[in-house]
Amino acid sequence: MQKPFAAAEPHIKSYDPIWSQVRREAEEISAAEPALGGFIYATVLDHARLEDAVCYRLARRLQHSALDSGLLHKTFHEVLAADPTLGEVFRADLMATVKRDPASSRLIEPLLYFKGFHALETYRISHALWKAGRKDFALYLQSLTSRFLQVDIHPAAVIGRGIMFDHATGIVIGETAVIGDNCSMLHGVTLGGSGNDRGDRHPKIGRGVMIGAGAKILGNIKVGDCVRVAAGSVVLNDVPARRTVAGVPAREVGFAGCEEPALAMDQMFVGDDDQDRR
Repeated sequence: MQKPFAAAEPHIKSYDPIWSQVRREAEEISAAEPALGGFIYATVLDHARLEDAVCYRLARRLQHSALDSGLLHKTFHEVLAADPTLGEVFRADLMATVKRDPASSRLIEPLLYFKGFHALETYRISHALWKAGRKDFALYLQSLTSRFLQVDIHPAAVIGRGIMFDHATGIVIGETAVIGDNCSMLHGVTLGGSGNDRGDRHPKIGRGVMIGAGAKILGNIKVGDCVRVAAGSVVLNDVPARRTVAGVPAREVGFAGCEEPALAMDQMFVGDDDQDRR
C-alpha cells in the first residue's frame, strides 16, 4: 500500500542565505586570523541563527559591572521570542549597511564591528520592551547605548527597516521621532525638538531619505520621501518629497539628485537645479 504523501516527504530544513554567508565569512576569518578564533567562535560559529549571534554580540558590547551580560542576553532572547519578526528587521538593516557603505565588503563586518548597526539593533530591542510596558529596562538600554556606542535613540521613537547609520557617532533621535523604511544617516545627525514643549515634538522622516553628517532636523516637521539633507544643514520647516535641502537654516536647492538618495548615498550637489524639478 502506498504511503500517504505527507509521510513520504523528508524533513526539509529552512535555508537562510544571509546567515550561511556570515558563517562562511566567520570561518575564513578564523583561518586567516587564529588570534581571533575564540572571538569568532563565540560570536558567530557557536550559534544556530543570525538572531542568536546578534543578541550575543550586543550583550557583550553593552556589558558592564552593574548588569551581567548573561542577563542582557537572556532579556534579548525573551524579546525575540515574543516578536520573531525582529529577525527579519535585523537582516534588512544588515543588508542595508553592506550595500550602502563602501567600507563594508562582507556581511559579517557590521555584525562584528560596526557600532551603528549595534546601536540600531539595541534600539529595536529597547523599542519592543517599551511597547511591552518594560520602560525602565528600555531606558536602561538607551543609556548603555549612549554610554558605550555614542548613539542616543529614545526607545519610543519609531524607526522603519532597512536603515543604515554610517559611522554613527553622535546620532540623537528624540522620543516622538518617526523614520520611514530604507533611510540612511551619517554621524552627528540630530532629530530633535525645538524647545521644551511636551507631546509630539520631533521630526517625521519619510522613506528613502538620506541625511548628511552633522545635519540637525528640529521640531515636529515633515521631511518627505526620498529627500536629501546636505551635511551640516539645520532643517526647521517641512521639506517636500524628492528635494535637496542645504544650509543654515536649510532651504531647497533642487531635485534630490536621484530617485532613491538613501540607497545611492550621493552627497554632492551643484547649486540650484530648478530645471530638473520633477
